[in-house]
Parts: sequence; C-alpha cells; structure tokens
Amino acid sequence: MAEYDYDLFVIGAGSGGVRAARISASHGARVAVAEEYRVGGTCVIRGCVPKKLLVYGSHFAEDLADAKRFGWNTEGARFDWPTLRDNVAAEVDRLEGLYGDIFTSNNVEIFHERASVSGPNSIRLASGREVSAKYILVATGAWPSIPDVPGADLGITSNEVFHLPELPKRAVIAGAGYIANEFAGIFNELGVNVTLVTRGDKMLRSYDQEIVEKLVGMSREKGIDIRMNFPFKSAVKQNDGSIMIDGGDAGMLETDLLMWAIGRNPNSKNLGLETAGVALDKSGAVIVGDDNRTNVPSIYAVGDVTNRVQLTPVAIREGHAFADTVFGNAPRIIDYSCIPTAVFSNPPIASVGMTEEQADATLSEVKVYRSDFRAMKNVLAGRNERALYKMIVDGSTDKVVGLHLIGPESGEILQAAAIAVKAGLTKQAFDDTVALHPSMSEELVLMK
Repeated sequence: MAEYDYDLFVIGAGSGGVRAARISASHGARVAVAEEYRVGGTCVIRGCVPKKLLVYGSHFAEDLADAKRFGWNTEGARFDWPTLRDNVAAEVDRLEGLYGDIFTSNNVEIFHERASVSGPNSIRLASGREVSAKYILVATGAWPSIPDVPGADLGITSNEVFHLPELPKRAVIAGAGYIANEFAGIFNELGVNVTLVTRGDKMLRSYDQEIVEKLVGMSREKGIDIRMNFPFKSAVKQNDGSIMIDGGDAGMLETDLLMWAIGRNPNSKNLGLETAGVALDKSGAVIVGDDNRTNVPSIYAVGDVTNRVQLTPVAIREGHAFADTVFGNAPRIIDYSCIPTAVFSNPPIASVGMTEEQADATLSEVKVYRSDFRAMKNVLAGRNERALYKMIVDGSTDKVVGLHLIGPESGEILQAAAIAVKAGLTKQAFDDTVALHPSMSEELVLMK
C-alpha cells in the first residue's frame, strides 16, 4: 500500500500548475490537481488570451479608418460589443476544455473545488475530504489589488471586465502598469471616453522611459486623458448610477465605469500555508529557492504566487523545471535574465534586456542607437504615427544588452530579436545581417 494517496498534489490549475502536473505525470508520478474556479488560470480565463482577443477587436477601429486610403469602402461599418464579448468567451470555453483534456490524457485526477494545505504532506478539500501527497505544489497565481479607500468596491478589475453587459460611455482606469495601459487602449478604440489616472508621476516604470514617454504622448493624441499625480481619495455612486471620484487637489472625475489596475497580489490567503509553516514575504508571496522549494521540504511553489516574475511563460518554465527536478531526475533552475515582455497598448511596446536607465547605472560605457520611422502602412493611410526602436549596447564589448520597441506588431518582431540579445550577439552581428525589405523589422539591422 502506498504511503501517500498521491506523489504530487497541485493546488491551482493555471499555466504553471498544469505544466507541472502534466510533466510530473509523464515521469510516472501519481498526480492530482485542485482548482476552485476554472482550469486554465488567469492567462487563459481572465488574462492574456481574452485580453489579446479584445486588443485584436479594438484594432479594427483604426484598420477600418485606414482602409479607405487603400481603396476599401467601409461605409456603414459598426461595432457590436456583445458579439466580441461572447465570441471571446466562447474561445475561452474552448481552451478550458483543452486544458481539461490534458489532465484526462495524462491520468491526472482533477478536483473542481478549493484545496488548502493542512500539513507538510496533507491537503484538505472544500468538501471536507483529506488527502495526502509526498509533495505539494502551490500554483495559485495572483489576484488583482483593490486599494483601501472609501468606495473602492464600486470599481471592477481585470477579472470582471470581460463580462460587461454593455460598454460604458466613460471609463476611469486607475493604474500605471501594462493592464491599465492595455485596457485604456482597448476601450478608447471601442469608443469609450477613457481617463487613465495614477498616483505617481510615471507609467510603466520597468520599461525604457523614452519609449514610455512616446506611448503617453501617442495615447493622448488618440484621445486618452492621462492624469499623473492623481491621489485617489474616494468614489461615490450618484443617483443616476454614475460614479464621482475624488482626486483631492487633482480634482473630481465623473465616470460610468471605474476599473482598478493597480497591480496583483500573490494569491496565498487562506491556503493554510502559515499553519504548515511555509514562509511568506510581507506581500504574501511564497518564498522559494532556485529549485522552487519552500522552507518546508515537501512543499514547492511556482508562478505568480511566488512574486518573482509575473508572466505566464515564466510560470510554465518553473512548473516544468519543478517536474523535471523532482520526478524526472533532471535537476534544473530557471534563468530569469533577458526575458522579453510586451505591453499590448495602442501602439504596443516590446522590450528585452537592459533599459537605457539600467545600462547607464551599471555599465562603464553605453551606446544607444535609435530608429524613429513611420511604418509604410501608416504612410499610405495618412496616419502620422511613428515607431521608435532603441538598441542599448555595452560600449566596452559591443554586445547588444537591450532592445526596446514601440510601434505596430512590436511583440511579434521582438520575439526573434530577443534570441540575439539572450545569446549575447554584438551590434556588429546585427549590422552584418542583411535587411528584410520592405519591413519594419529591418530597422533592427540598419541602426547607425
């Protein structure tokens, strides 16, 4: 008789948990997973995937406007929010089914209920059942933050935004990160009067600030009202259903929709971790080592609940590394350097490696190359919007240590270029590469 019910019990069926469960099972482990909501986690159900589909949908506003210059008659075209919303929801349902099939095809048992840790090797399910496992993996992700101000409950978060019965006429989005900027762009293109507010004096602090300043300027040109240094004091619902926001010295704002996008907290509450002796940091993140192990030898954690790098591909790699290390006899750790990221704003930003600010602070000699250009499509469309590509080079070695783009399809372009930065290629290697013409990406090899 086995000492434990399972070799591995995973709490949370998001990207990291699903990958860990599948790979562990492929290594021969007896695996179970508990998920209290929907299989797929934030990325599939209420994050990256449905958000990107809304981005695609919103871009048709500009595409239809530009189409006239390309000979297309788009008279009578109109947008219907329920059609986009419901089609996105249907795609999410399809993907959730595929994730469920992963468990079935790999003989992973799934419990569709909440689970908590009741000991180093024990798990308590919401139904009251207790099960045991040799190892426990916490992969519960993160949850949107809501500030402690009067009337905060009048706002929604990125969890609820995909299910709006109708689009508001006015929206106030509070935040300075990628979620805030992305939904500002989405709503604006869909005809919503958008105001983006932040307590601080900068947007997207981790990105190259020259690129960010360009995004802020372009967003304002597109009609988004961006207000820095807005000290959110309170929100009050008015008789007509609108919301009045008190920004203190920054003034009052009236809106039909308030959306919080001020960050995400590790989803570690009420999981029994403290009872089991698992160490958490002050933000509630599970503290782990390079091998994803907590201070309790039988308990591991991956993904956003550890608050290392809150990105889906990172959670997937951590989950895979955990499985290979614990069950595959192939120990490995994740390299967190040179991770490419993108903000699917309008236009999008993509980045990998050091920003100019980071390079100036750490390198003895920095060279910066820029290409400021108008995409060919924008030229014929009569759109004055310009792209900006930046290359950060270590002057002492000629290695390209950072690439930062803002312009159409930046994320698609950067992924391949990120390989070069990760590999430590030099500026000369870029110069030696023949340009693919005509394309926007050719600007990467033409900077002088």
